[in-house]
Amino acid sequence: REQARLKAGVVEQDTEQWQKDPNFTGLERVGGVDLSYVKGDDSSACASLVVLSYPALEVLYEDCRMVALTAPYVAGFLAFREVPFLVEALQRLQQEEPKLRPQVLLVDGNGLLHHRGFGVACHLGVLTDLPCIGVAKNLLQVDGLARDERHREQIRSLQRPGDTFPLTGTSGRVLGVVLRSCNNSSKPLYISVGHRVSLDTAVRLVKCCCRYRIPEPIRQADIRSREYIRK
Repeated sequence: REQARLKAGVVEQDTEQWQKDPNFTGLERVGGVDLSYVKGDDSSACASLVVLSYPALEVLYEDCRMVALTAPYVAGFLAFREVPFLVEALQRLQQEEPKLRPQVLLVDGNGLLHHRGFGVACHLGVLTDLPCIGVAKNLLQVDGLARDERHREQIRSLQRPGDTFPLTGTSGRVLGVVLRSCNNSSKPLYISVGHRVSLDTAVRLVKCCCRYRIPEPIRQADIRSREYIRK
């Protein structure tokens, strides 16, 4: 019920001026969030938020902190386990460095590409009212989408960085886009709309944020949270 209530607030279009510009003029800060789990411990994780400059992709701000997870992992309801800690990180940023508030967030997970069309990137977007983009490393098999031979064939057809194909469900709805993000990896990314961004803009921006396979904001959030756990 809570998911359905929040889902009503999702906006699937561009709402910002910079999104409508081919060069993203006016975009200066891109955020990335990630939760890294402690091996062998289901209840401890490190929640990480980074803000990078755009287009240079240099880290301007980072916040890593250990959190105690209370909600269990239930497929399709990951947001209830993770999002509260990411919202808190964004609130701390707002209090400490309001000038560094990101203009868009890249989220390690799915947006509309979800069993009920409301993944972690939508959930975080609606709660914070920030433009959000879901960036997943694996295909969530929903609405007839499957990791079958046809899907693998389509992935093989992505020869160059920036090559894409749409993820069209049996419903006829385009749920996301598969993107080959760099030369060094033939493993693609699965991009979907989170909130206040169109799918085309989401794909273009993720492409611009990739030095390696994983876009830099999420990559930095991941590296820093793992390092924090090690320390």
